[in-house]
Amino acid sequence: MSNKVIVETSARHVHLTEEHIEVLFGAGHKLTFKKDLSQPGQFACEERVCIVGPKNKIDRVIVLGPARKAFQVEISFTDARTLGVTAPVRESGDVAGSGACKLVGPCGEVDLSEGVIIAKRHIHFTPAEAEAAGVSDKEIVKVKVTSERTTIFDDVVVRVHPNFSAAMHIDTDESNAACAFGACYGEIIK
Repeated sequence: MSNKVIVETSARHVHLTEEHIEVLFGAGHKLTFKKDLSQPGQFACEERVCIVGPKNKIDRVIVLGPARKAFQVEISFTDARTLGVTAPVRESGDVAGSGACKLVGPCGEVDLSEGVIIAKRHIHFTPAEAEAAGVSDKEIVKVKVTSERTTIFDDVVVRVHPNFSAAMHIDTDESNAACAFGACYGEIIK
């Protein structure tokens, strides 16, 4: 049983639909690949947007590809306070009744009545990786990150899918608090 998993920092980013991509970047626009992410098929794009909230804005927020069927804006608690947005902690895709904002691109803007979340800390696994770690889909575990500021993260949801690759994702606030920089690994505690 392998109870170690790489811990990655997931900084603020947006997932867009084809419709939103065309509004923000122009008719017929396709996202421009910049680099692969750890999850197969996911990539960082050259495109950037501005997130506008009631109090402030955050410029040059990265767009992740490919285009999705549903949009989502993922930020940290610090970002939410900066923007003046109320964003709940949710699993990816659970945006009903979540925070609102405006996205501004070079060719247009989109008012989102919901879609802004703080991503719940989670671990991606393939079925084989989950079995090797002794965990199952939707199981809640703890993960100990040993660093200058050793931290045990509680309430970490396990997400299992054949298209995933083993990695724990935390936001920038959590990463800074735990000094989870560089090649960092966590120990799953059941």
